[in-house]
Amino acid sequence: MSIPPPFQHLVDDAAIFPPGLAPLPEAVRAHCAHPERPYADLVGPLVVDTARLDELAALDATGVAVSVVVPGPDEVAGVPARAAAAGVALAGLEVKLGGTAGPAAQVAAIAAAAPAGPPTHVEVPRPGGTGWAEVLDAVATHGLRLKFRTGGTEAAAFPSEEEVATWIAAAVARAIPFKCTAGLHNAVRHTGRDTGFEHHGYLNILLATARAVAGADHATLVATLAERDATTLADAVRADADLAAARAAFTSYGSCSVAEPYDDLVALGLVAPAPIHETTEEIRR
Repeated sequence: MSIPPPFQHLVDDAAIFPPGLAPLPEAVRAHCAHPERPYADLVGPLVVDTARLDELAALDATGVAVSVVVPGPDEVAGVPARAAAAGVALAGLEVKLGGTAGPAAQVAAIAAAAPAGPPTHVEVPRPGGTGWAEVLDAVATHGLRLKFRTGGTEAAAFPSEEEVATWIAAAVARAIPFKCTAGLHNAVRHTGRDTGFEHHGYLNILLATARAVAGADHATLVATLAERDATTLADAVRADADLAAARAAFTSYGSCSVAEPYDDLVALGLVAPAPIHETTEEIRR
């Protein structure tokens, strides 16, 4: 089943991370089965962390594309060799900042150690936090990419619409591609039924990015990120002519579920439903 271009490879498979926390062997088996599923073209690489990267060698993961979460600049240099030893294909790095050096110096160290080819993302602080603009400028200078954390396991981990709008506008203004992580299982902004957390929607972020590329102001981006009506949002996505440019900027996001994002696209009429024998309910059994 074909996935339309605006949604192809939008969802990186972060099954081992919260709140899913799938065991690595289970996550690898499921990821290897994705090419046979109706949402195959929606899915990007498997996301792993450096703590579990070496374990992939024993899990029949040969050739699997992985994006590796790196806890700090000092571990970047060793990742390509470890990925090669595990037999996986290094599709990208996602590096956190940490240590005593200033943000710009850390970004420079990441750039110096990063392999050629796979994109390297730097997780940027929230707007208004210490050094966030300095990180953006350093990332642009060194030709790296950005990673925005859009949620987590507590309410405080979810940035506001104003913060996300500021992130998106800053990245677009600097022509820096970005990915997002955490909290984006569903298409439309909503309040979590079980937690009460305010979740951003991945379609809200895609549409806000398209509007940022088209020159929209901050208030428009905030309103787009705040939109909770699924029909309004889906109609706007269908009508927007800048989704290709938006995807060049907003490249992907990590989700511990790939079935949920697919189900939302089907429910909104943005992707044709799979034949009944290929439903995601069958996949989950």
